[in-house]
Amino acid sequence: MSLRAVPDERADPDRAAEPLDRCTGDADAFLRNTWGVRAELHRSADPAGFADLLTLDEVDRLLTTTALRTPSFRLVKAGEPIPESAYTRSGTTGSRPVSGMVDPARVAERFRDGATIVLQGLHRYLEPVARFCRDLELRLGHPCQANAYITPPGAQGLTLHEDPHDVFVLQAFGRKRWEIHAAPGEADREPMDVTVGSGDCLYLPTGTPHAASTQDEVSGHLTIGIHVMAWRDVLERAWKRVADDPGLAEPVPAGWHLDPDGTAAALAERLRALGEALAQRSAGDEVDREIRRFLTTRAPALSGIVAAQPFVGQIDERTVLRRRPGSVCELRVGGDRLTVLLGDRRLEMPAWLESALTFVRDRERLSPAELSPFVSDAESRLVLARRLLREGLLVPDDAG
Repeated sequence: MSLRAVPDERADPDRAAEPLDRCTGDADAFLRNTWGVRAELHRSADPAGFADLLTLDEVDRLLTTTALRTPSFRLVKAGEPIPESAYTRSGTTGSRPVSGMVDPARVAERFRDGATIVLQGLHRYLEPVARFCRDLELRLGHPCQANAYITPPGAQGLTLHEDPHDVFVLQAFGRKRWEIHAAPGEADREPMDVTVGSGDCLYLPTGTPHAASTQDEVSGHLTIGIHVMAWRDVLERAWKRVADDPGLAEPVPAGWHLDPDGTAAALAERLRALGEALAQRSAGDEVDREIRRFLTTRAPALSGIVAAQPFVGQIDERTVLRRRPGSVCELRVGGDRLTVLLGDRRLEMPAWLESALTFVRDRERLSPAELSPFVSDAESRLVLARRLLREGLLVPDDAG
């Protein structure tokens, strides 16, 4: 199976469609030689760097015009957290009290005094970062998240630490110096001492000790955390599907500790039964369950879906529609039902619509009339098109 994610045409295709290439220079070589093994620095030749993802002006906008609340942001200084009361305020929304709101003037004061601004979970509220993370996780098959760190000139960055997940550090603007020790999978080596500039990217496998040093200009970088799924996670979910055996729910006998041999024999019997139950499960079915889980639990990417709703009732047979940029459409047929995996959720439809949905999946643009080889009734074609518009798989074609 191959994912069919439509590139975002609003941006440079090399940037939006292939984030792993942007991070590494050569995605295939990176996955073959570096992924999960060693730290690596990729120098970028693009003078714009990652300005399409984050700029200092965008940081200013988020902090001054959006009423951002903790824990979506925080301040730290020399690696230590600053109390929220030093840079937040309280207020009301409607008649309800609201606390932890950003106080822009106090944030600016703390920033001027050397505090680092941390924007947490940026993939949840900044669309370019959300698209980048979604494209990256669909390429890797592992969930991604993003934080941003904006450090003033002369301030101490993060002290030596390790992250419990793989990391891409994307330098969005400015420069920062990094100390990078050997990753757990690397041979012993001297720490790397590198200055990372705009557009450069560091890759750090899980557990790589690293530290950010002082710099002489404002620095902003994105930390993309990749929460790599381990085989134990897959096996644990498979185990849970066989754990409903009534025999496993029986209590361990009273006095079991007084009969170690009998208890060991009873345990051995259950271990054998568990091994047989797991061995009888289809590996292909387990993988398909994992794919279904992954492709229904990603963060929504539905920009414009509310604004498009009035358009739904206005379409006709000749209206040109297009696949949402970056959308996912994977099809599974089981009996008389068709399941459509949309990345963040699933749709259930009659199985006879498989050919029509395959056509939609494989086309960049289409009109309801083009579905006539698969759906003979005109009104039924419009019903299907309207459903896919409401769900966000299709969007109005501005050029249509």
